[in-house]
Amino acid sequence: MRYLVSFLFFALSAWGSWPRLLSSLGLDATAVAILEGAAPEEGFVPGVETVQVRSVTDRLAPDLQIVWKDALTIPRYQVPPGAIVFTRERWTGAPLAAGFHRAGKVVFWTAVPLGDQGYERFPYIPQALAELGLHPRVESRSLWAFFDSSYRLRADPDYLAARWRAGGIAALHIAAWHYWESDTERDAWLTRLIDACHRHAIVTYAWVEFPHVSEQFWKLHPEWREQTATGQDAHLDWRKLMNLNDPDCAAAIHSDLRTLVQRFDWDGINLGELYFESLEGYPNPARFTPFNTRVREQFRDKHGFDPKDLYDPRSKRFHARDARPMRQFLNYRADLAYRLQAEWLGRLEEIRKLKPWLDLTLTHVDDRFDSTMRDKVGADAARLLPAAAAHNVTFLVEDPATVWHLGPERYQELAQRYGLISTKGQDIAIDINVVERYQDVYPTKQQTGAELFQLVHSAAKSSPQVALYFENSILPVDWKLLAASASSARLTAEGSALEVDTPQPVAVVWSGCALVNGRSWPVRQADRLLIPSGQSRIEPCLGQTSTEPLLLDFNGKLESAVVRDGRLMVTYTARARAIAVMPGGGIRMLPSGSHTVVLEP
Repeated sequence: MRYLVSFLFFALSAWGSWPRLLSSLGLDATAVAILEGAAPEEGFVPGVETVQVRSVTDRLAPDLQIVWKDALTIPRYQVPPGAIVFTRERWTGAPLAAGFHRAGKVVFWTAVPLGDQGYERFPYIPQALAELGLHPRVESRSLWAFFDSSYRLRADPDYLAARWRAGGIAALHIAAWHYWESDTERDAWLTRLIDACHRHAIVTYAWVEFPHVSEQFWKLHPEWREQTATGQDAHLDWRKLMNLNDPDCAAAIHSDLRTLVQRFDWDGINLGELYFESLEGYPNPARFTPFNTRVREQFRDKHGFDPKDLYDPRSKRFHARDARPMRQFLNYRADLAYRLQAEWLGRLEEIRKLKPWLDLTLTHVDDRFDSTMRDKVGADAARLLPAAAAHNVTFLVEDPATVWHLGPERYQELAQRYGLISTKGQDIAIDINVVERYQDVYPTKQQTGAELFQLVHSAAKSSPQVALYFENSILPVDWKLLAASASSARLTAEGSALEVDTPQPVAVVWSGCALVNGRSWPVRQADRLLIPSGQSRIEPCLGQTSTEPLLLDFNGKLESAVVRDGRLMVTYTARARAIAVMPGGGIRMLPSGSHTVVLEP
């Protein structure tokens, strides 16, 4: 059977995954003709031979393992001359997805349906459509990304910064534990990285992961090491955990953090994952914290027994640990996590006095979808949100590993749940972990291609700020379309004009001179106009040539840009410092907050 259909047909039929796939990148559905199964008039002819398909390869990521959840037996198809085959059955090479460009339209064929979500079988259809000439017209410039330099020390900072900005990155959260102690070579590299980010309109945050501090801090202070329920020092995975409940330990960390903030030209601080281990909870004592001496003494003074008794077969509490005694400890533990988090928010506020422009972010694992997170790690978002609001801290919600297999729709539900427990206007952001998942997931272990783009797009529609963990895990094949997936703008074409409605500033692909809301537009770089938040109308300048831009890039929520007497007046809002990239490569570091400024060459 052959299907040559429009967007409207799909939207009203059971074949609903194509509109979902296309809309996640803002692609024009009228510019692609969709073929599925036998389409002999277009040259896609089924043969007599059949093949069983479960493992496939894609020319855009030939080394990646792509596996369908269920095997399908299908005819082996003949494809027309000139068609590019993108996906094949791994062992026989039988074509499964192909396309070509004809008369201004992309024709794309798949041997079987995409699946309900649009990515279950063919993860790289978005990239294939782009190769055939179907490109997004609008891109976000507001993404955050986490960065660990241990993966990138040999890379050129300017190359990295240019790549990140092209991918829509506006802020880089840099693993600060690698720079906790001063080192001439490392410090010089980080300084170059921060400078390169600023030149490309990317702000930088010192990302700390307390109670891990640094490798050297762990070595120097064995007396402050956290302990597990088995009595071992808490070296769990890569993190080496310290006892922040010890006043001397906390004071030393505070002093070191003040020094770290002063050593580098940071734009913000991200306090990440300050709670306890582990996701396995109390059934695994080898990973269960905190059991340092101070915690045990404090708990015993309040409840009359040592929490280590919960793991001592000689104790009566060992046999009742699933009941009241363990519940007492889990509640104490969650209370302690909250007290430490609130205390460190206050410490960050004090450190911010050194550099008043610093923005503050708190990364916190979600406990709304998986309510077991409170008992497993001590997380309690509802209790912590008022403290975050009091310190004007962005609350960055991290997906727990237990829900990484759920689909993109979870972010809309997540936003609704946090809307019920946060204060009006509080900044809630979403952190997407782009990593290999431990669950049985299909078609790829790590989010990539259409799945990644739908996750980012859903999060961007649900929250004004989206972060990605982490920049090095994003596959090379995904970078070119990442910025488009993060846009929640609505575009409407009216002849040669475009109507843009966007909650965040976006880059719009545009050739030639442009009028925005009737005025010559001064903010552009190459073929991309930076359009402010709100509603805008873009039109060609009839009979005019492109004017030289007065501003190439801007990091901040651009609200307007007006030229008066040859000078550019920009109105914006920014949580951290805003960065204006001027023609010629110079930059202006502008204050955080809401301002109107005049930018002169």
